[in-house]
Amino acid sequence: MGVSLYTSRVVLETLGIENYGIYSIVGGVIVMFGFLNSSMSGATSRFLTFELGRNDYEKLKKIFSAALTIHFIIAIAILILGETIGLWWLENKLVIPPERMNAARWVYHLSIISSMIDITQVPYNATIIAHERMNVYAYVEILNSLLKLGIVYLLVVGHFDKLILYAVLTLCVTIIITTIYKLYCSKHFSESRYKFAWNKDILHPMLKFSGWDLYGNMCVMAKGQGVNILLNLFFGVAINAAYGIANQVQGVVSSFSSNFLIAVRPQIVKYYAAGEIENMQNLMINSAKYSFLLMFFFSFPLILENHFVLHLWLKNVPDYAVIFCQINLLSALTIFMLADSIIVFATHATGRIKNLSILGGTIYILVLPSSYFLLKAGFSPIVPFVINIILAIARSLTNMACLKSLISHFSITKILMKVTLICLYVIFLSSLFPIFFHITLDEGWIRFFLVIFSSILSCLFVGYFVALDREIRMKLVRMVLAKLKFRYA
Repeated sequence: MGVSLYTSRVVLETLGIENYGIYSIVGGVIVMFGFLNSSMSGATSRFLTFELGRNDYEKLKKIFSAALTIHFIIAIAILILGETIGLWWLENKLVIPPERMNAARWVYHLSIISSMIDITQVPYNATIIAHERMNVYAYVEILNSLLKLGIVYLLVVGHFDKLILYAVLTLCVTIIITTIYKLYCSKHFSESRYKFAWNKDILHPMLKFSGWDLYGNMCVMAKGQGVNILLNLFFGVAINAAYGIANQVQGVVSSFSSNFLIAVRPQIVKYYAAGEIENMQNLMINSAKYSFLLMFFFSFPLILENHFVLHLWLKNVPDYAVIFCQINLLSALTIFMLADSIIVFATHATGRIKNLSILGGTIYILVLPSSYFLLKAGFSPIVPFVINIILAIARSLTNMACLKSLISHFSITKILMKVTLICLYVIFLSSLFPIFFHITLDEGWIRFFLVIFSSILSCLFVGYFVALDREIRMKLVRMVLAKLKFRYA
């Protein structure tokens, strides 16, 4: 996280707002086609893990080869779509200064290559996850961070076109990291040695599994990049720089809660498979509260002090970056407060995601036409972010209804009372002192530290006594006492 925030600052400073915005919008065109890969990656991970659990290594080899074949096809599809529809969109629709169009083309083509490499890496990553070799990720990601620092250094000292140089160096890092993952898998996992085979008995269930997820992923991708494109069409590349910064800040802050939920997902599936619906719902309630607390702990002081933090972090803050960051973080808090990710996990556990994908995806995509008409009418660029919050609430409630239709014992009321209402209590009680300091003091280091300090203490105190059940509090106390006793024994 530290490296990401530091490199973002230097990259924005070195490239400038215009070039940073061009990189954000041009790279986003390629990301739009990534919904094909998103749907298939989930199926790949599921089938590899399932066969590994059965110790059927012969079938595991066939599944890996089939998955890699599918991802090769997806990579070729991205190449074709990117060099036809995407290139036409770049040349004719995006608002890019004429003198920077050549650099934008370089970034675009290099982004296509990088995307293709990432796509073919998915089965290898899924294999590592299936074997639970998470230490490999730790070491490789440390290297990845060091390479990103190297990019920053070369970008500063380099005398070539900064935007093109940044795209080339980013592609080089992608190639290095992908090669390491592939070499590790080939050496340690026999099933990861590719052998072409077109086995319909293997391919059909994998494609069917990912089929319904395709529409939802497509809508999610179209919404995110579509808003980026709409902002470009109405306000130019400078606003795309602000949008890119806001998304990066939200991604970094949300990662704490998202990583926590990785451990929760398999447990939800196991409870459902065993028919233990009550235990599953209790786990959903607790994990939803904990993930919200993590998100709130890091995001709330940042929402209040965003202007100070961004100007401290970035020397040249793009217009609207502050308000974009604040609304993005509020949107993420809303989604966690409504246990949206947990509800999706439980629905996926049932294997019946048709209604979830269609209804949820459609609500996602409604952000685009709504934003277009309002922006066309002359409204502020914050409009898409506000609409997104409103529709996120509607989508979360719809997802709850979908899960209720699949699991009759699931209680929407219990989720709203034990998660959403508790989270609202936490927000209200934890925000009193930080908001007081934010309103009464002038912006500066004193106010910043007081807001941070009071927010941390309030969140810990209120979270402990309001969000945690008595049983969990007692268990936590026993764990702490046991650790202290062991340490000082």
